[in-house]
Amino acid sequence: MADDSRIARLRVLLADSGHAAMFVSDLVNVRYLTGFTGSNGALLVPLEHDPVFLTDGRYRDQAAAELEAAGLGDVEIVVTRDLIGVAAGRAPADLVAETHLIDVDSWEKLGRPEASGRLVERLREVKDDTEIAALRRACEISCAALEALLVGQLAGRTEREVARDLEWRMLELGAEDRAFDTILAAGENSAIPHHQPTDRELRVGDLVKIDFGARVDGYHADCTRTVVIGPAADWQREIHAAVRESQAAGLDRLRPGVPVAESNAAARDSLERAGWLEAFTTGLGHGVGLQIHEDPFIAAAHPGRLASRTVLTMEPGIYLPGRGGVRIEDTVLVTDPDHGGEPDVLTDITKELLEID
Repeated sequence: MADDSRIARLRVLLADSGHAAMFVSDLVNVRYLTGFTGSNGALLVPLEHDPVFLTDGRYRDQAAAELEAAGLGDVEIVVTRDLIGVAAGRAPADLVAETHLIDVDSWEKLGRPEASGRLVERLREVKDDTEIAALRRACEISCAALEALLVGQLAGRTEREVARDLEWRMLELGAEDRAFDTILAAGENSAIPHHQPTDRELRVGDLVKIDFGARVDGYHADCTRTVVIGPAADWQREIHAAVRESQAAGLDRLRPGVPVAESNAAARDSLERAGWLEAFTTGLGHGVGLQIHEDPFIAAAHPGRLASRTVLTMEPGIYLPGRGGVRIEDTVLVTDPDHGGEPDVLTDITKELLEID
């Protein structure tokens, strides 16, 4: 649930940027600021006047109810099909907008505003109590669903069947939806980082990579575990151990004040020492919240430092084409220094290489 403190914090950033108003049109950012979950809405946030929410007639009542629930019952709601035109007519001259997201026609109609500099995305990097509670619940549901799935027999079932089974379990446990399309990849398919489930049956000797998550109140969980059907081969144990050690190294650096690039280096250095860095071909991690992939992204080029209450993934992997692959991924909360700064792993489920029937 949003509240007026989010808009107040946006105004602080807006004032620091030296501009008079911001037009927010990205629906994820609109939801973050207002609680609105419809498919057509925008928010005009002036420094000197009250915010104005714009939507069309389909969402008149929904917008009123959701803004009221978010503590924004006094915000003016303008019902119109021409959100851009009305906003342009009411905005002060010194307007910024999400130019990284709007089309050229909208930019022209708004009077060619300057770029907002991803102000709302910057706010979203640091989660409040409501957001953390939703993320924690989404992760709890995800873990419980996977644990229940792994108790049963997987051999002989298809990738698609097992993926749908896992998704149904998350819904039964209270998820509003899956967080993204489940990746269920067996055998040689596990070497494909974003494999889509097929009718390939799971067989003894297969590595099975399961990348999945639940969504709760709009917030996404993201977790990956890799298991093996039947007894694990030595090479499977070797790459699983290397990925687990790499993830542990990266997780240890998810602490407040630590450069984001330092976590990236720690995980990659671990894989390099083990001789597997060239087999790691994907990104290492990303922020997660109202979107499954959001700022910050863990990379060597990231210039910033980690902030308390940021939620990110840590997901190193080894992918051997034609043989198989391993990924271990967790959703992690960067904790306050007052609590020791230890990373809080929200997807709390074993990382042992499980041998499944």
